[in-house]
Amino acid sequence: MKINLQITHEDGAVKDTTCNAADMVAFEDKFGVSISAMSNDPRMSYSLFLAWHSQKRTDQTKLTFEKWLESVDMVGAGSDPK
Repeated sequence: MKINLQITHEDGAVKDTTCNAADMVAFEDKFGVSISAMSNDPRMSYSLFLAWHSQKRTDQTKLTFEKWLESVDMVGAGSDPK
């Protein structure tokens, strides 16, 4: 299972990212809930964390989650970036 997200940064840059099993396990460890919480109890922090973790895992950011958030305008459903 993969989750595709689209990140829009404050500067207008748009990036698509694909979250994989490593990102979902990190999500569950951080929040202490199943990944199904994304649909049962949607929260901005859930989508943002998944997007950040995917970007960090793929070396697209070196920023901490909190610093990365300062550059993000929004995150939403995306398409497969391939």
